Amino acid sequence: MVAAHRPPNIVFVLTDDQGYGDLGCHGNPYLRTPNIDRLHGQSVRLTNFHVGPTCSPTRAGLYTGHYANSTGVWHTIAGRSLLRRDERTLADHLAAAGYATGLFGKWHLGDAYPYRPQDRGFQEVVTHGGGGVGNTPDFWGNNYTGDHYCRNGVWEPFDGYCTDVWFGLATDFITRHRDRPFYCMLTPNAPHSPHIVPERFSRPYLDLARSDPAAARFFNHPASDQMVKFYGMVACIDQNVGLLRARLDDLGLAENTIFIFMTDNGSAGGLARDREQFITHGYNAGMRGGKATPYEGGHRVPFFLHWPAGGLAEDRDLATLTANVDIAPTLLDLCGVPNDPAGFHGRSLLPLLRPTAAVPDWPDRAIVTDSQRLLQPLQWRLSCAMRGPWRLINGHALYHLPSDPEQRHDVAGQHPQILAQLRADYEAWWALVSAHTDEEIPILLGDPTAPRVLLTSHDWRRTSTQAIGIEEYGDDSLCVWNQAQVHAGPEANGYWEVEVVRAGRYRIELRRWPREADLALAAGIPGDVTRYTDSIADGYGGGRAIAISTAAIAIAGVGAERAVDPATAAAVFELDLPAGPAHLQTTLRTVDGAALGAYYVYVEPAGH
Repeated sequence: MVAAHRPPNIVFVLTDDQGYGDLGCHGNPYLRTPNIDRLHGQSVRLTNFHVGPTCSPTRAGLYTGHYANSTGVWHTIAGRSLLRRDERTLADHLAAAGYATGLFGKWHLGDAYPYRPQDRGFQEVVTHGGGGVGNTPDFWGNNYTGDHYCRNGVWEPFDGYCTDVWFGLATDFITRHRDRPFYCMLTPNAPHSPHIVPERFSRPYLDLARSDPAAARFFNHPASDQMVKFYGMVACIDQNVGLLRARLDDLGLAENTIFIFMTDNGSAGGLARDREQFITHGYNAGMRGGKATPYEGGHRVPFFLHWPAGGLAEDRDLATLTANVDIAPTLLDLCGVPNDPAGFHGRSLLPLLRPTAAVPDWPDRAIVTDSQRLLQPLQWRLSCAMRGPWRLINGHALYHLPSDPEQRHDVAGQHPQILAQLRADYEAWWALVSAHTDEEIPILLGDPTAPRVLLTSHDWRRTSTQAIGIEEYGDDSLCVWNQAQVHAGPEANGYWEVEVVRAGRYRIELRRWPREADLALAAGIPGDVTRYTDSIADGYGGGRAIAISTAAIAIAGVGAERAVDPATAAAVFELDLPAGPAHLQTTLRTVDGAALGAYYVYVEPAGH
């Protein structure tokens, strides 16, 4: 049994791209999630809980208690998914208080020092690279099963399907640390695209869509195959949640463990939407919009908290407006860890979770979220200012949720005072979060803590050539962020924001392919080039050969260019660099004059 005075453990499950309607307990007519439904029935539930409409911003706000834009995180790529060095995370606080801290799965707040999870308070870490399996910072060729993942900075092979791996690692961490307080962050990349899952999980939904006329209508749209796999990915998560909770019971830890289930934004794979973001197929609990949109379906997500020893295991809904920025101060209070409430943009939810009066002392306040996905934030872009039952979208459209939950009727003209109040709320928020958006967020070179650094095109800033592909509600032309794009070899470029920690001589290695691919600069891969879709389950296909003839590098006023042997794997430079902030840019030029940046650059002190 756990000692009565021992602080609670935390097990926090945060899934990726699973929306509010992607659960059986929220009324989904076909998706079966019995284990999460059971947790739902034993939890205090935040039913008016809001996050960022995309992955990295939600995580930044969750871990720091600060609005994401203020932390430097307002995109998922292009160097703007890196959490500023001066931010202190929930893991930092808990580790300092004696907790064992671990993260297993997705991080998406930086892959190079000092932005990695092991630099931000997590003592044990196993992750994939970037925002998903198969992103540019990820191990070459990862495709969800039998992959290499990064354990505290070292890539290792793992057997099995990714979701099973993450839950297995978390279970091992919990088992090893059962005799001390622990904080286990379990962050599967599922059900984010590409939608890849063992057939045993997706087959029931495929069979249902073929055999049941009502289900056939539900799934009958061009992306129905994607939805079937997406539901299968959720079913796999649900099974693992059940296994994990059973293990906590077996270890005698369930009573004094704060178990949280949450998702990071609105649904991405469980819906079909029209141009106005109304739902045409799928289930969204009556809400408009999904991932990356400012409507309720883009940022209202599930949040279930179960802690029997803390008196928080009853079937109870809290409908007060709350947000991801509230969670860090709340958990610190629940764990008895001293903290400064003024240090957070959010508020501890303790008065709501444990009210000392029939009506807890809770202020009427505004919450703001937005979806930027640009190099530089734009005021009012894809924004939602919330206060009570009201939602102000993009600064001009006003919706009253109790009478219009699907946000179909703009009533701004009928409520000028509320419109003015919410616009003022947004302006105050914008002043708070935009104060440092012009500041750079450099990757450190030459720091003794991490002398070897890999820079990838995932974090390029300000590309200046052709677009690579545009997503609705976001611009993916900013960088080469996934391995399928590396196979395609687009003629794109950008620079990295870096800081040379120590002046000296550095070895800088420019590559089109990563080291583990073991391919020459100019080499191609036989076969057709594929896209970053579900098809990567069968591999990434071919790769375009590029007749690279010269390589160039520029950093901190130092530059060099030379001819390269296209049969070599890398163009290697040794440069004397001054200490200080800088931009690093590379150019690989072909025999016919085309140019692209090196997608992979390895930097270390010379002779290290």
